[in-house]
Amino acid sequence: MKIAVAQLKPIKGDIERNIEKHKKLIELAASRGTGTLIFPELSITGYEPELANELATNQDDRRFDDFQSISDTKNITIGVGMPTRSDSGVRISLLIFQPNRPRQIYSKQHLHADENPYFTAGNHSVFLEEGTCKIALAICYELSVPEHPTNGFLQGANIYIASVAKTLNGVEKAAQTLSDIAKTYSMTVLMANCVGHCDNFESAGNSSIWNNKGVLLGQLDDTQEGILVIDTDTQEVIEETL
Repeated sequence: MKIAVAQLKPIKGDIERNIEKHKKLIELAASRGTGTLIFPELSITGYEPELANELATNQDDRRFDDFQSISDTKNITIGVGMPTRSDSGVRISLLIFQPNRPRQIYSKQHLHADENPYFTAGNHSVFLEEGTCKIALAICYELSVPEHPTNGFLQGANIYIASVAKTLNGVEKAAQTLSDIAKTYSMTVLMANCVGHCDNFESAGNSSIWNNKGVLLGQLDDTQEGILVIDTDTQEVIEETL
């Protein structure tokens, strides 16, 4: 199976234009035979907590129908970042589109302290399964909460994908943590980060893949949009930029 993470530069709060940017990266991933593609945290709006309440929606939003159509026709699972509404408030979520299946939402269960004024936490995990691959999903700060990857491991996951929005310093810390997660739990680990200005910081890209021994197999740079694909059978990694 081929699994990929996308790296893009979101346009602040512009859902329609960001959807079009996503489509280009999805097409690129599909052309490489990718079965699952995960985007960075809040990729559809950009990581903009102060805009989240205004922009939040749900998985049935018709603006996302093209993602479902592409998933169905290209046989690719797609995870995009979006603020979503719930009974308890706005959540940081991944909207998940799978071929010919109902849409799912994975919402961040562990919030960073500075997110609490804007968001509420999710309350359940979501795993993606295809063939021998079981994928645990994480959103940014969750990778730093030991119980999160531990739970993924205990539920049988052999792949861990972190969807993040991080600065250079944050990426460096996350890279060490994710390498350790890979080694500790013998999981292939992927990280999808954005590039460009987000909220009050510059996001530093460097989207990466580590093998189940914690060895870095591939990494994008800190400026370009693109995808990073791993073949889970051969461990070959492909880097593609727009």
